[in-house]
Amino acid sequence: MAEGTIRITVFLRHDQTKNLDQIDEILYGQGFWKNFPPEGAKIVSWQVLMGIGQVVTLEVAPELVRTVNRTIEKMAWGAFRTEFYLTYDFLPVYEQKRAEAERREKKGS
Repeated sequence: MAEGTIRITVFLRHDQTKNLDQIDEILYGQGFWKNFPPEGAKIVSWQVLMGIGQVVTLEVAPELVRTVNRTIEKMAWGAFRTEFYLTYDFLPVYEQKRAEAERREKKGS
């Protein structure tokens, strides 16, 4: 992760009263595909959760949080219900804990 940035995970939950064509029409019409993410935000991952929607993790400078929020409010509402979560990469911590567990197991043998 770049220094001075944070990660935000955005859940884009499909409005299940609409089919995919209707959702896309809203997103194209509101400029979502052209303008998301806003300039300065980097996509870390973009996953589809079948039956739920999409999950996008962004890396942004803290001062861009409002811009990300406003972009979603202007361009994704109507197609998605949204949730935002501050996020961090746990994988290095997991790997450290896994190695420690193996070390403890060998020590106890």
